[in-house]
Amino acid sequence: MDTNSGEKSLADASLVGQHALESWAVSRAEREAQEAERTAALEAAARPARERLLLEVAALPQLPGVYRFFDAQDQVLYVGKAKLLRRRVSSYFQRDHRGTRIGLMVARVVRLETTVVRTEGEALLLENTLIKALNPRFNILFRDDKSYPYLRFSSEPFARISYYRGAVDRRGQYFGPYPNAHAVRQTLELLQRVFQLRTCEEAVYRHRTRPCLLHQIKRCTAPCVGLIDEATYKADVQRAADFLRGETDAVMRGLQEQMAEHARNWAYEQAAEVRDRIAALSQVLQQQAVEANSAVDTGRDVDVVAVRVQGGRACVNLAMVRGGRHLGDRAFFPVHAEMSASGLDGEDDGDATRSPEQQVLEAFLAQHYLGGAIPHSVLVSHDVGVALGEALSTQAGRQVDVQAQPRGARRVWLDMCEQGADLALARLLAEEGSQQARTRALVDVLGLDLAELAAFRVECFDISHTAGEATVASCVVYEQHAMQPSQYRRYNIEGITGGDDYAAMRQVLQRRYAKLADQPAASWPDVVLIDGGKGQVGVAREVFETLGLELSRLVGVEKGLGRKVGLEELVFADGREKLTLDPTSGALMLVAEIRDEAHRFAITGMRARRASARVRQSRLEDVPGVGPRKRAALLQRFGGLKGVQGASVEELCTVKGISKELAQEIYRAFR
Repeated sequence: MDTNSGEKSLADASLVGQHALESWAVSRAEREAQEAERTAALEAAARPARERLLLEVAALPQLPGVYRFFDAQDQVLYVGKAKLLRRRVSSYFQRDHRGTRIGLMVARVVRLETTVVRTEGEALLLENTLIKALNPRFNILFRDDKSYPYLRFSSEPFARISYYRGAVDRRGQYFGPYPNAHAVRQTLELLQRVFQLRTCEEAVYRHRTRPCLLHQIKRCTAPCVGLIDEATYKADVQRAADFLRGETDAVMRGLQEQMAEHARNWAYEQAAEVRDRIAALSQVLQQQAVEANSAVDTGRDVDVVAVRVQGGRACVNLAMVRGGRHLGDRAFFPVHAEMSASGLDGEDDGDATRSPEQQVLEAFLAQHYLGGAIPHSVLVSHDVGVALGEALSTQAGRQVDVQAQPRGARRVWLDMCEQGADLALARLLAEEGSQQARTRALVDVLGLDLAELAAFRVECFDISHTAGEATVASCVVYEQHAMQPSQYRRYNIEGITGGDDYAAMRQVLQRRYAKLADQPAASWPDVVLIDGGKGQVGVAREVFETLGLELSRLVGVEKGLGRKVGLEELVFADGREKLTLDPTSGALMLVAEIRDEAHRFAITGMRARRASARVRQSRLEDVPGVGPRKRAALLQRFGGLKGVQGASVEELCTVKGISKELAQEIYRAFR
């Protein structure tokens, strides 16, 4: 090759590169200038609103109250309380919060609402009510869980003990709440062993004609067939209630006196039964890992609350002690806990800055107890404000002891609770680290450019039916590094040929995304997963093209060679080549998790719809020859419609008034 021509080519290439670099620099400068102009315009437009807002802040009274910040879309950003409204609210706008979460919030505030109250305690109560009602984006939020289980004693003469969830009323006697279902069932088993109270439903209890198996194994005294009189049974119920209140010494003395009385009357068999009850109760008390060893804790309800904050996440561990017995604990993980580290709640009317742990703890105590059941004592891992303790006492109608530095047995309970918080938070961080790594792996595989990884959103669709019957489509959502069950949706597919999965997929995508086509791109999912291969993706592509949506968001999950798990391939609607992932890759594991969840959600919906349709089509009332009396006899004999559906012809014939011919008609009606 000629040296001069080679040098000329290099010079030309260098000149082209220089021109390209200059062009890129010019275009970048133009973009920056345009962005600066837009920012200046936005600031100029927002300046009158901000000036108006500052005038409102300056006019606020120096009184206790609650304030609410709103953005331009009139969405509530934050709800806070203040001892002195003007001083508290003005602190947000007088300081430089740039680069923090509080700065991000203050920059969005365009409107303010305040409510003046009489005391700081009233402000705390109103703040908690508004937080639960408005769900503000920048408040520390705990899931409003009202589903704590209780142990219930019914109000019948022969009271039934049962596991209970729901609103507490006056028609029974309730003990709890318990931290979880296991704790309730464990206590139920204990009461059956020691006091032999009935657990059967009222409908079963009324129709018993002979003792059940529980009586045979000495778990029930069989009041259903009169093997125990009402007065003796009520005494057993009272002892069980006393035991749950922590009066174990009185219960033991009562049982010992009962055993001695039987022995004096030469009723040695009854005395032996009471002796066995005493032995069972003694064994349980000895096995109890943590017992109250001071009189002050006997019969008192105590909750223990410990907080740990690490790695931008917080854990609140709640342990429950009832009647001196440690029933277990339960961990809570608040939303927006990272806000606490930015000082969003860190100062209140000139008080010293509270630690993130104190902020999370006070948010939990307010949201968990105000408006709900409050124990006599609450042991906490960090000091909380005096106003919160007063509000809890006002809410409970009695003095509530909030103690941060307990001693004795209470110190042991708090140490155990803190250890539980450490373990739960460490487990959460490990799980989230793994899940975030899988999210990152999938984002990288798909070549997406995301500013915030947690905002990565996937919607996945699947179709389920049984030979074309009861076709249901599911849509499940993955966001914030986790599945989001509250955002799942099912779609009943109508007007298609049974078994036509393509038509079903076309219908569900049109119903889901027709409205989305008019929304800003920021509101769309980053990825739409389709459980299917080339055919399903082709149908989805047609829908997206019709709606004008980006094809790059569409990805199909196609089963690989031999349809084996771990060999799935990704099919792209925008023409890219199929992608086969390594079976051990985090991206494939995440895709499989989302796909399997869509499959599960679709199948459960399809089965429910199919069962509902079959029941509607085969009602007992529609069977010729089955009138009200025979229908009632059938339902009572088999315990409901499901029992009738599952009964054989021979079993149906055992019901009075049901002939063999009629039994066959009933049997065929449900097949």
